[in-house]
Amino acid sequence: MSPSSEDLTIGADALAPEIARRRTFAIISHPDAGKTTLTEKLLLYAGAIELAGAVRGSKTQRHAVSDWMEMEQQRGISISAAALEFELEGHHVTLLDTPGHQDFSEDTYRTLLAVDSVVMVLDAAKGVEPQTVKLFEVCRSRGLPVLTFINKLDQPARDPFELLDQIEKVLGISAAPMNWPLGDGPDFRGVFDLEANAVLLYERQARGRRTTPVAVASPDSTEVAELVGERRQKELIDAIEIITGAGTRFDPDAYRHARQTPVFFGSALNDFGVEPFLHALLTLAPSPGPRQADIGPVEPADRNFSGFVFKIQANMNPRHRDRVAFVRVCSGRLAKDMLVVNARLDTQLRLSRVYRFFGRDRETVPEAFPGDVVGIVNPGRMAIGDTLYAGRRVEFPEIPQFPSEQFAILRPADVRHKRFDEAIGQLAEEGLLQVFMPTSGTRNPIVGVIGSLQLDVIAARMSSEYGIACTPDRLPHVAARWPMKPDGRELFLPTSGVLQATDRHQRDVLIFESDWVLRYTIEKNPGVEFRESM
Repeated sequence: MSPSSEDLTIGADALAPEIARRRTFAIISHPDAGKTTLTEKLLLYAGAIELAGAVRGSKTQRHAVSDWMEMEQQRGISISAAALEFELEGHHVTLLDTPGHQDFSEDTYRTLLAVDSVVMVLDAAKGVEPQTVKLFEVCRSRGLPVLTFINKLDQPARDPFELLDQIEKVLGISAAPMNWPLGDGPDFRGVFDLEANAVLLYERQARGRRTTPVAVASPDSTEVAELVGERRQKELIDAIEIITGAGTRFDPDAYRHARQTPVFFGSALNDFGVEPFLHALLTLAPSPGPRQADIGPVEPADRNFSGFVFKIQANMNPRHRDRVAFVRVCSGRLAKDMLVVNARLDTQLRLSRVYRFFGRDRETVPEAFPGDVVGIVNPGRMAIGDTLYAGRRVEFPEIPQFPSEQFAILRPADVRHKRFDEAIGQLAEEGLLQVFMPTSGTRNPIVGVIGSLQLDVIAARMSSEYGIACTPDRLPHVAARWPMKPDGRELFLPTSGVLQATDRHQRDVLIFESDWVLRYTIEKNPGVEFRESM
């Protein structure tokens, strides 16, 4: 006989130590700043993988663990958020690797709703780039604490003060250096730990060997001059005087409340500065906290289980060919075989198969605690944003959908429409695309996406995962709107520039060829609300 949800609840005293050791974070960056490389090196230190993936290098090297899709491996970019879970120094760490490319910002946005803190990776030569600004704004809106890793110091870089100043001016958050670079590019000799008064030397030919920090009495001691040279020592002393006099010193409370970001310098590709950064992450990053819901804040130590679906992924493993709902546990204890309720559908669901993920790999788990991300096989009964609960009813806020900006007619190479429709429905369920059926004309669906690279992903996944060759014929249209008509009135539409369609829930939607046509239609239909999303 299966255990009941009541039997599987757990008291706050038993939950507290599990919550305290959880660290759930995401890594954000602009493309090519080194996010996936840093992810791999963090996993190396955790002992979770034996060999770092080939972000660059020979074709014989393996791919990044977090980049499990065939297209990710071919292009060397992350296009889907991946969950990576491991144990390290007594902590249970969940790392969510997010896409950096702006075309996949919706997946990144949803992932950021599921974490407790964020690591921001910046290129030392480029500083704060446009996509980083957009992702940081999402972090700010959620009050997420941010740790910053300034990468690629082994290459020519901007002045460190210039980088800190840019973080403060562009992102509007104070920046507290935790270590200080000793040169850059060919002249890079390491970093000085400002908290521990220690020099960490960079050895260009280290080949994976980890150097040990050298403790010194002070920056002006003779030991420092012997280690890095008198010129670099003088530059370090001058920098520390500025930091001490006018700079920002680290304040744990300001970091936890997202008013300050601790900044570390290093080189992920060369495995330099990663270990102290990882230690800081475990030490400084917060454990799971309360989550706002319809009944008010839900504390992680609440004995009743609750969580929400932030991602759905089909075909992660060709052997399984199933759809997995990624659930962030918010309170209580989730246990295998327990009964939960989907708040949106008000229906019960038995959690007979609960998985922990490491990229594409999965393993069943008997239980999970607040902060954990688990996968539940989803036979079409869960959608992005759904709340799952046991015991007291609770519902977390809906996850908004980004409005599509690019559109295409998706044409299959053959006429296997049932299989084609099922495949498109699964990709829409993931949130990769919005699907619209024209009310007249072509039988082929129109897909709406945020960026053009998503259209390439759709075609590639339809071919590799479903065996259906198809072509996205791009349309000039720029926006979709759902008209909310009071009293069933008829719409006044221009004679051209508007496609009439229905979404996958059979709701009317209009797709506009230009912003001008959209504005004209709104003006001609006073009293009608044109919604960006539903």
